[in-house]
Parts: sequence; structure tokens; C-alpha cells
Amino acid sequence: MRLSEIAALAGRTQQALLDIEQVVARAESMLRKARATQDDDYYDGIALNLHSFYAGVETMFEDIARTLDGVIPDSPNWHQELLKQMAAEITNVRPAVISAQTRYCLDEYRSFRHLVRNLYTFHLRTSRVAELCDGLRSCYAALQADIISFMQLMQSLDEPSDGEAV
Repeated sequence: MRLSEIAALAGRTQQALLDIEQVVARAESMLRKARATQDDDYYDGIALNLHSFYAGVETMFEDIARTLDGVIPDSPNWHQELLKQMAAEITNVRPAVISAQTRYCLDEYRSFRHLVRNLYTFHLRTSRVAELCDGLRSCYAALQADIISFMQLMQSLDEPSDGEAV
């Protein structure tokens, strides 16, 4: 893989992290408003932002899988498989993108996103929505740290060593 391809992926990934961070901030803001006003209608917006959080993460993972791995799972449970793929080292291709701990925290949001897609929002438990929102910042921080470390490692692996032709 060429350095320019890694650099382009790094740029797209950095932008994805910035977008996801905005989603996190919006969800947190809505949770503060829900708690301050006791207005349960805010939970619909929080649920939508929790959905958007994982959708953004998954889009970023698809980009990494397409660019580096050359394959995106296509089984009926491909969402779960993609998350597992990101937590796995692929021999002679790349190290794990995220840690097992990050995978487990993200799996909570993947599962919740499935619920949001398949239920009316008034069926969602506000306590569960609040619980997920309360954990969102720390899950995002773990994801961000893993992604930044991974991209730095990928860029360093692709840099020409001393004496190597550029």
C-alpha cells in the first residue's frame, strides 16, 4: 500500500472522528436538557444521536476494511463481524484497529442502533438511553485513542527507512 493511500485514509478517519465527536456532544447536551426539564421528548433525540454515533463508527470501519483489508463481511450478521474484524489482527496486513475493551463498549451501541432501527422510539426505555449516553464519552475516548494509535502505526510502517529509495 502506498503512503498516499494511508495518508488519505488517515485524513478521512480524522474527519470521521471529528464528526462522531460532534454527535457525542449533541447527545450529552440533550441528556442534560432532559434531566433539567424532566422532558422525556429529549430522549428521542438522544436515541437518534446514539444511532448516529455507531453509524459513524461503522462507516469509518468499513472504510478501513475496504482500504486495508480488502474485504467487508457480507454475512447476515455483517455488522457484528465487521466489529470483530476491527478488533482482530490480520496477519501480514495490519494490527488490530481497536482493543477488545473498545470492541465490547462499541458493541453496546451497535446493539442499541439495531433497536432504534426496529422499534418506535416510544418503546425505548429512557433509563437505558440515559445509561448509554452517560457512557458515550468514555467509549468515544477509547475509540479515538485506539484509532489515533492505529493510524500512527500504519503511517510509520509505510514510511521508507533510511537508505531506502523513495
